[in-house]
Amino acid sequence: MARPTKALIDVEALRSNYALTLQKTGGKCMPMVKANGYGHGTEIVCRALGNAEAFGVASIEEAMEIRSLGIMVPILLLEGTFSADEILTAEKYNFWLLIENHRQKHDLIKAPIKKALTLWLGIDTGLHRLGFHPSEISSVYKDLMSSKKMKSTSVLASHFASADQPDNATVALQLGTFDDAYAKIEIPPNHRVEQSIANSAAILSLPKSYRNWQRPGYMLYGNSPFPQENLHEGLQPVMQFVSAVTSIRSINNGESVGYSATWTARRKSLIATVSAGYGDGYPRHAPNNTPVLIGGKRQPLVGRVSMDMITIDITDEPEIQIGDVVTLWGPDLPVNEIARVCNTNGYELLSGVTSRVPRIAINQ
Repeated sequence: MARPTKALIDVEALRSNYALTLQKTGGKCMPMVKANGYGHGTEIVCRALGNAEAFGVASIEEAMEIRSLGIMVPILLLEGTFSADEILTAEKYNFWLLIENHRQKHDLIKAPIKKALTLWLGIDTGLHRLGFHPSEISSVYKDLMSSKKMKSTSVLASHFASADQPDNATVALQLGTFDDAYAKIEIPPNHRVEQSIANSAAILSLPKSYRNWQRPGYMLYGNSPFPQENLHEGLQPVMQFVSAVTSIRSINNGESVGYSATWTARRKSLIATVSAGYGDGYPRHAPNNTPVLIGGKRQPLVGRVSMDMITIDITDEPEIQIGDVVTLWGPDLPVNEIARVCNTNGYELLSGVTSRVPRIAINQ
């Protein structure tokens, strides 16, 4: 008998979301599988999307985990290398590298590799996080091409700061900066520079941003990247985060529940304890009245979230029993809704589901 807390991962929904991405854009799509597949489980996600042309990860450790599963599709290191020795590993295991600063560029040029690598050149169009200044891109490209360390096909890449706000003026400014920089690159015969800038929000709202490569992340997992939306048409939530009622007790009017007595009963109340807490990735700052689903009906969280348990007021549903399934978020209780209540976003909640929560693939 195992602890009932688990994340059910709907493989069919994941594949459907990926197919929708391909259908909308008509180009190549690189699933973002960093941070344990946005919390859904690297192995489940990568095996489900094994026909993808490439995957995107944040570090060489994440890339090596995928290789250890026997999955051999190309993998892009989205932050490039953190040390020069990683370049040799990238050569050995067919990792693609983002080159976004001069240290990375110099390390690659000096690296004792025997074959050229697929490189993505990062350009800072306004997010101001990674990438070369737009005025440098042409000379950086020349240096890498002259080094013979870069394959004849490379990719110019950037990232939107506010694509989840399609009318934000910075979106058009970034796209214009990207296009202007690309136009200044002198590409010799028999060479090709592809482009990539669209993330999930841009894929869903900015067709003019579609280029050779799209990089779907949050939308792949069935969630809307627009903070005001719970769900987006056509997307199917992939994770159902569930547990169960493990204890029930009656308390009197005026008695409190949980650490620091943050909720006090105003009537005789029935309280259900659920085995899930911040040790599992449920947000500790979830306030009173955050909803959960029990038997398809919403019930309010009461009292402070603890490491291993939460407490729910079931006074109005006294037929609830120990063992009943509790949905913390999922298709019928969108993670975006829970995130708004908790003053965060669904990205943080999904990627924060901890390693002690088993991921179980369903609908394979």
